[in-house]
Amino acid sequence: MKARILVIEEDEITREVIEQNLSSQEYHVTTASDDKEGLRLWRQGNYDLIISGIQIPGFTGYELARTLRQESSVPIILLSPLSEEHFILEVFNSGADDYMVKPFSVQILVKRVEVLLRRSRAMADPDNSRVKFNELRLDVNAFKVFVGETAVELTSKEFEILKLLVGQAGHVVTREQILDKLWGYEYYGNARIIDSHLKNIRRKTRIPYIKTIKGIGYKLEL
Repeated sequence: MKARILVIEEDEITREVIEQNLSSQEYHVTTASDDKEGLRLWRQGNYDLIISGIQIPGFTGYELARTLRQESSVPIILLSPLSEEHFILEVFNSGADDYMVKPFSVQILVKRVEVLLRRSRAMADPDNSRVKFNELRLDVNAFKVFVGETAVELTSKEFEILKLLVGQAGHVVTREQILDKLWGYEYYGNARIIDSHLKNIRRKTRIPYIKTIKGIGYKLEL
């Protein structure tokens, strides 16, 4: 069954181009031109992925992503005309999983949608439903993280990164390996964007055993 995708974008031409290209891949696409309509559709439907512009009437894309993240772990891609690093970091800090700078290749957007959906579905694999390290426990089916008995809310990308570190506990995982395994396509941005995700993971989980290996990556160890 093909995924249901919600596209929230102010620009009509951009919105239609995205809809046409995703529909050609047999995705079920619903569109909205502002945050009010987008949230209404989101709360009435059952979407597998959301694509939103940064500049939409009402909320900014950042605010919309934060609101959606409070309600769900659904993958979110933000579209932005801004390419400076601090804007990109704000995208990920908002809870979004990915971003594309306008103007962008629609073919690459379609590929990123495919990858995010595949990663999201892989997390529901019943053969690997629970991952543990010390008092840290990841329930892959429920997409939940627990430190002891305390539930911790992570974005889907933060969850994937933590799951990868737990699976490779005791071994160094480079930033490039994280990008390759979790994004699944050639990445042209700054690999240090991973540092922003790890900062959020540390802040939310408060676990002391995610070690930074300077200039290389990260390792999970007691």
